[in-house]
Amino acid sequence: MDLDAFRTATGHNVTAVTAEEMRDVDRVAVEEYGLSLLQMMEQAGRGLACEVLDLSRDGPVVVLAGGGGNGGGGLACARHLANREIPVTVVLDRQPTELTGVVASQYELLDRMGISIRTDVSTVEIPAVVVDALVGYGLQEPLRGPPRELVWWAENTEAKILSLDVPSGIDATTGGASGDTIHPIRTFTLALPKTGLLETAGKLILGDISVPAAVYETLEIPYTPPFDHKFAIRIDATRS
Repeated sequence: MDLDAFRTATGHNVTAVTAEEMRDVDRVAVEEYGLSLLQMMEQAGRGLACEVLDLSRDGPVVVLAGGGGNGGGGLACARHLANREIPVTVVLDRQPTELTGVVASQYELLDRMGISIRTDVSTVEIPAVVVDALVGYGLQEPLRGPPRELVWWAENTEAKILSLDVPSGIDATTGGASGDTIHPIRTFTLALPKTGLLETAGKLILGDISVPAAVYETLEIPYTPPFDHKFAIRIDATRS
């Protein structure tokens, strides 16, 4: 972890965590405090939708979604946008039958709503905003196959790109990229910033997903609640 890598606008330091430390946060929140993955996913999706609306009030929006928790947050975001009559298309990096658990549940909601869901991006209209919800802090190797193709497509549009948690292709711990990667104008990172975001270009927004402060205490992660009366705040790197 890094205790003073990021700072709020009011001058408070925010602890940054590695991918492994964030994995522990999620585990303890679920297993010891009863916070469900679906609850955190919903919080992420709603906050992400707010960031989309801040970038463009009219759309259209394309959400690129993977099969993990990051993708589930993207699917929840798509639902919130559709509920506000924003034209939204979801492009999955796999067949819907390959989705499992709460991510599959998010997909089924969208399917019942009649939201456009595709696995082929080649005929998708160029949007105002692309939401990158392909791979979060769980990246372990360079992107290949459909995720890499979707990253290439996003990077070659003129759309504004918004990433969820960590830009796809970036190592959440080191910030390194060994292959294709997304270069967003904004990243909406969850709970705590990741150490690998220190060198990420674009605005960095920290979103509250209701992780109890006691979770961080259990893991001995120094934590002072940064959000005050807000659910999302801008944070800036203290060094590069």
